[in-house]
Amino acid sequence: MSSLHYLQISGSHHEIGVQLGQFGAQAIHQKLLPSDTWQQLRKWLGSAELQHMKAQVQTHFPTIWEEIEGLAVGLQLSIDETFMWNCRGDLWAMAPDGCTTVQQATPSHRRITHNEDGDPSFYSHCAIVHATPTEDTAFVSFAYPGSIPGHTFATNVNQLVMTVNNIRSLDAKPGIPRMVLCRAILSQPSVEAAIRLLRSHVRSGAFHLSLCDAYSSIHSVEFNRADVSVEPIEHLGFHANHAIHAAQRDYPQIITGSSGYRQVQGERLLQDARTRPNSTVDALAILGNHEHDTYPIYRREANDSDNENTMATADFLFEGHNLTWSVYDGPSRAPLFSFTGLQRN
Repeated sequence: MSSLHYLQISGSHHEIGVQLGQFGAQAIHQKLLPSDTWQQLRKWLGSAELQHMKAQVQTHFPTIWEEIEGLAVGLQLSIDETFMWNCRGDLWAMAPDGCTTVQQATPSHRRITHNEDGDPSFYSHCAIVHATPTEDTAFVSFAYPGSIPGHTFATNVNQLVMTVNNIRSLDAKPGIPRMVLCRAILSQPSVEAAIRLLRSHVRSGAFHLSLCDAYSSIHSVEFNRADVSVEPIEHLGFHANHAIHAAQRDYPQIITGSSGYRQVQGERLLQDARTRPNSTVDALAILGNHEHDTYPIYRREANDSDNENTMATADFLFEGHNLTWSVYDGPSRAPLFSFTGLQRN
């Protein structure tokens, strides 16, 4: 049995949400609801913060709100509980989301390789979702149970690629939830449009994005409540799950031992290649590194210090204007799925 499901869905935004909810319902009821994570988040049910964010989404992103309403139906949870789960990183800095990304740019190609790190209890309960919303942009995205797509790794029919790393902001305030913003990016035509969307809304929590499209360089984007920072990747980049841009790193955040060490280790592994213009690295090997017993880059230990594990690895490659990509259960293994654009090979 594969560790990762493949799910094709279509219809209205509400119908997309229902199908996502039906897929994730068993895992949510069996794994999430009894967990300490759920109990930590429940204290925000009915809060002014959650109600403010709900009103913001309903006003600015009504079709995504329809998706969340459908998700609640499929999950057999209340709308407020479902919305709370999709605001988890805006409400609680220690929500179990992590991730690590390697970025490479040469004259011949652009490559984004990404470890998706999340709640280990969801391992084998996640999916690669190929969604075709009625009158909206088709996309393929990794999806967790109970979550709207787009806050993990994804690409859309416009060949806009996005990978997402958690930032544990201590300065989050009610605004548009970060997962909603990333879901909205999946409807955008380009990197430029995605950045414009982020800058034109009041943001709540914080994320790091690696963005690229068929006609753009790779952009490293960190956003929080206060600002959106954009840095083009000219050669090699590495990003664990905390803010590192000069414009962002001094805002209050939690840098866990795991995230801090992964950043140091990744920079060390890139060090030699950085001195040689246009050289490349084996990004899958870097993301499979587990030299450190306590803080490995590839995370599959039951006693992980942040209670996170690597759920999947994605490798996106632009050669000219052409996108091919694969998804792995472990960077050293054969791919589970391979794609040309949105087309599964």
